Amino acid sequence: MEKDSPSSFVVGLGIGLGAGVFIGMFLAPKSGQEMRQVIRSSAAEGEEYLEQRGAELRDTLKDLIQAVSRQRDNLTAAIEAGKQAYRQATGKAPAVELPPTAAAASEPEG
Repeated sequence: MEKDSPSSFVVGLGIGLGAGVFIGMFLAPKSGQEMRQVIRSSAAEGEEYLEQRGAELRDTLKDLIQAVSRQRDNLTAAIEAGKQAYRQATGKAPAVELPPTAAAASEPEG
């Protein structure tokens, strides 16, 4: 057999392929069934993790929305109190009782 002939390439390919399969069979860390089980459990853990993080995110967003809503209400009350104070100062409107949140915010403590 010549060194560069196609048949020597096929023989070399067969030897290399056989050696690769042999080494792969004996050095593989897990069987196919075990590996599929590992992949399934990892996917289940990932799904559980994502569900947990999603629930935490929903709770955080709910708290944030409530805080923004409270701030909006406080700001609206403060704007209305400012408008009323301006009207009273300029004499354009009679004195009117402030809403409870704005009145409590404008009173000094102590």
